[in-house]
Amino acid sequence: MSDANVRIPEEAKDRLAAVAAAEGLSLRAYLARLAETLLTPAERAERAEKAKAALKEWNGYAPTTAEEQDLDSELDRRLAQVSAR
Repeated sequence: MSDANVRIPEEAKDRLAAVAAAEGLSLRAYLARLAETLLTPAERAERAEKAKAALKEWNGYAPTTAEEQDLDSELDRRLAQVSAR
């Protein structure tokens, strides 16, 4: 296993270290576990395609690109609304 140096603000490091400690992990172990759980953009796109295919097979739902964009915009609007609270 190789080591890597990552430069982040001290506050971010302290926050990550506190989260790791609360879970009984070292910062190194926590970051390694976090890296294993995150998806790359390609992996997210692949999962989205699989989900769309499953929905189409299950109930015939197959939104157009325009419908997907409208749904994404609505989701963004709702998330912004909740975040502003």
